[in-house]
Amino acid sequence: MISQLLVAWGLMALTVMIHATGVSFALRRPRIVITRLWPRTRLFVRLAAFIIFLHLIEIALWGAFYVWAGAMTELPSSLYFSAVTYTTTGYGDLVLPPNWRLVGAVEALTGILMCGWSTGFFFAVVQRMVAEERQPIGDHI
Repeated sequence: MISQLLVAWGLMALTVMIHATGVSFALRRPRIVITRLWPRTRLFVRLAAFIIFLHLIEIALWGAFYVWAGAMTELPSSLYFSAVTYTTTGYGDLVLPPNWRLVGAVEALTGILMCGWSTGFFFAVVQRMVAEERQPIGDHI
């Protein structure tokens, strides 16, 4: 059980590293003041797509590990299991062997944390837009 927890801890750390790298990349984008509806909408669609892409990479990490460790036999089922676990949907149609179930629980906790982080990031982008919109025009440079 301790070895599975250490593995889960390592996977959690890799997941956080992927998410931190992606969010940091998105934060370094040039500062552009967008005041019109459709450009803002396009920005939010692109941002949502990027965040979902990050989550899919993280889900694939966990799913690939389950196959590599022999906890699941095939990659498509493993990716599906990982997706419903990470998102805490938890259909229950696929389950890990008893000795790996704690790893699945840590994946669910990690997924909750990453989804919360993504929500916070989305909110921060909205806050930044509002703050930039309130600045005098000469201060946007």
